[in-house]
Amino acid sequence: MSVQIVTDSAADLPKEIIEKYSIKVIPLVVMDGDQEYLDGETLDPVDLFAGMRKATVYKTSQPKFQTYLDVFKGYAEERKTVLYIAFSSGLSGTYQTAVMAKNELVDEYPDFSIEVVDTKCASFGEGLVVLYAAQMAETGASLNELKDKVVHWAEHMEHIFTVDDLNTLMRGGRVSPLSAFIGGLLNIKPILDVEDGKLIPIEKVRGRKKVFQRIIEIMRERGVQLDKQVIGISHGDDLEAAQLFADMIRESFGTKEIITTIIGGAVGAHAGPGTLAIFFQNVE
Repeated sequence: MSVQIVTDSAADLPKEIIEKYSIKVIPLVVMDGDQEYLDGETLDPVDLFAGMRKATVYKTSQPKFQTYLDVFKGYAEERKTVLYIAFSSGLSGTYQTAVMAKNELVDEYPDFSIEVVDTKCASFGEGLVVLYAAQMAETGASLNELKDKVVHWAEHMEHIFTVDDLNTLMRGGRVSPLSAFIGGLLNIKPILDVEDGKLIPIEKVRGRKKVFQRIIEIMRERGVQLDKQVIGISHGDDLEAAQLFADMIRESFGTKEIITTIIGGAVGAHAGPGTLAIFFQNVE
C-alpha cells in the first residue's frame, strides 16, 4: 500500500524535499492588509521578510475548510491512502479543520483510508517529521505503521530557537511591550522552546554569539546521538547565520547531515527576520 503524505506550509519544507517525495503541501494564508497570499505559492518568504524589515505587519490564517475538503476528496476519488501531518494545534487551527474535512468525507467515502496527526511541532520541526514519514512511506509502510512513527517522532522533536527582534514577539503577544523595549536596549536575545505544541520562553541571553553558544549547550543536554541524526535549521532570511551555526554543530557533535531551510510566511510572519531555529530528536 502506497501512502500519500500531505502536510501544510508551516512545515517549511525545502522544495527539493517536496518534489523528491511527492509530498502534497497545503498552504496557509498570509495577509498584508486586504491582500491575501498563499504561503509559499504566491508569497515568497524572502519578500515577506523584506516587507517586515520595512515595518509591514502581516497576519496569518489557516487554510480554508473547503481547501482541505477539495484536497482530501481528490485522493478519496483516486482511492489513495492519506496521512496528513499537521501544524501544532497549539499554534493554529489547521489540525482541527483537517479533522472536520476528514470526518465529512469518511461518511461520503466509507472506504477512504485517511489519518490526521497533530504533531504539536512547528516550522522544520514539523518538516523533519514529514521527511521521516515520506522516507518510510517509500519502503511500503502501512498507514498505521506510519502514524505510530509520526506520533513518536513528533513527541521527541526538540525546537530551540531565538529571534532577532523582541518586538515581533511582542506584537504576537509573546512578550510584554516593556520587556521588548528593555531587551532591545540591552541586546537581550530570548531562547525559546515549543512545549506541548505551544511557544515557551526558556532563557534570555545578552548578545547573539552567546545565544549560539548556549543553544549548543542545550543541544548537548537534550540531544541523543547528534552525530547520527538529521538536524534541521530554519532561518528568517539569514542564511549566513544558519551556515555559521551549522558549522558549530558539525564541530561540536560531528553531525554529518544538516538540512537548512528558510522559514516560510506562516511562521515567519510571527517570528520575524533573523530568527534561527534548531530541530533535533531527544531519543535514539
